[in-house]
Amino acid sequence: ARTAGPNPRNRATKTMHATHRATLKGSWGGVGRNASNMPGLELTTTARKSALARWVMLSSPLQEGSTYVVVASRGGDDTAPSWLFNIEAEPAVEVVVNGKPKQLMNARVATAEERARMWPLVIADHKNYEGYQKRTEREIALILLEPVS
Repeated sequence: ARTAGPNPRNRATKTMHATHRATLKGSWGGVGRNASNMPGLELTTTARKSALARWVMLSSPLQEGSTYVVVASRGGDDTAPSWLFNIEAEPAVEVVVNGKPKQLMNARVATAEERARMWPLVIADHKNYEGYQKRTEREIALILLEPVS
């Protein structure tokens, strides 16, 4: 059971995202776009409680056509990332991939069948996600970012 008070992993995650964002902005998008041979993407969601735009930098370990797959791992934390709850409440998102123009996309959680097919592909090249899954009892969701037609 978790105890009340600050979560060190949460602080580390927030610090990592703030550093990544500052690096991207400070280099005008030239540094920090790719991570571990995965395209980096900026995901903007609508916060489920405040309705404010929320931005997070993610990487996509798998792409299928024009669909980007992102992993809601939060480093293997027992709590899913807040951006996942945001897309469940409002699936319309904005995505910027490697500094290209912003795209409107729909975000959705992969079905059980899609996850069963995609998860082995994700962890084949990116073992860190397998480690994250081992840290938590929750099933780490795969999120599909699909272009709006």
